[in-house]
Amino acid sequence: MRLGGGSDLAIDLGTANTLVYVRGRGIAVSEPSVVAQHTGTGRVLAVGDEAKRMIGRTPATITASRPLRHGVIADLEVTEEMLRQFIGRVHRGRLTHPRVVMCVPSGLTEVELSAVQEACLSAGALEVHLIDEPIAAAVGAGLDISAPTGRMVVDIGGGTSEVAIISMGAMVVQRSLRIAGYDFDDALISWLRRSRGLIVGQPTAEALKVEIGSAAPQAPLEGEVRGRDAVSGLPRALSVSSDEVREALHEAVQAIVDAVRGALEQTPPELAGDVADTGILLAGGSSLLAGFPERLTEQTGMPARLVDSPLTCVAEGAGRSLEGLRGLPRKARISRRYTATSPYRRPTTAADRASQAAQRD
Repeated sequence: MRLGGGSDLAIDLGTANTLVYVRGRGIAVSEPSVVAQHTGTGRVLAVGDEAKRMIGRTPATITASRPLRHGVIADLEVTEEMLRQFIGRVHRGRLTHPRVVMCVPSGLTEVELSAVQEACLSAGALEVHLIDEPIAAAVGAGLDISAPTGRMVVDIGGGTSEVAIISMGAMVVQRSLRIAGYDFDDALISWLRRSRGLIVGQPTAEALKVEIGSAAPQAPLEGEVRGRDAVSGLPRALSVSSDEVREALHEAVQAIVDAVRGALEQTPPELAGDVADTGILLAGGSSLLAGFPERLTEQTGMPARLVDSPLTCVAEGAGRSLEGLRGLPRKARISRRYTATSPYRRPTTAADRASQAAQRD
């Protein structure tokens, strides 16, 4: 049974957070992509915020982990259960099988795309339509992507960084980099152990990054970090400067900047001129790292700025594209990539590509 258009959903299934957008209501779920399980039975005990609070604090019988790595599903069954619970919270136990627009990184392989589709269908969706994250971010930022004008979007999430030049509803140039926010945390963890002899977990590294981390020089700050001494094994606290944190993050940040520069070098001259006028739009939670727009502006020569809502614009863009579902034929267990504002369809199978090539010939 379907409950009408209101049950249609847009889901931003991220490595760090999952957001669920309900048509007519907006974002109804925004929680960490974390699942707590019983190690013996595999039974899911908690998802989202409740599960995240358990990371690093569980007994041996319980594990709290993220079922996605670098935007890719690492544990299909756990991801299905997480999606099922998030969808259940939206519909509050009502019997419904919604049509879903799912945001995906543009660099996923066919096998990885199939895993996303299967997880969503198994969680109760009637249909799954896929939309590339840069396209969704551009729509969520309010851009008219159907215009013949070059727009550059950089979406930096927890597991992947997406770089795209968009024109007439399609990605003319795109790069998908599996370096993002969690790599910032890992770099900080490694630096603290190597340079200061302190062992910390991911939540501690993330908190330090948010507190005093930056991508470009800022006013000097000091932060305290607590962990375990690498030699004695005893608890220890130490003070870290913002300059030290910036240096620890330098390599990972520079990899993203280089990907942006590489995309610009591949951009056709006319579109490059448009980007010089319109600038670079930054989306995604990790784009909130202090000084990131300034770093991009300095190294590319293009003005860079954050979108109005970096954390939610991908989900909001996918939510706006739900209106496009009304024009699509109702057909169960179908997966498509599309935008709501153009006839662009990205081929998802070898047969699709061969068919389109034959039509062009």
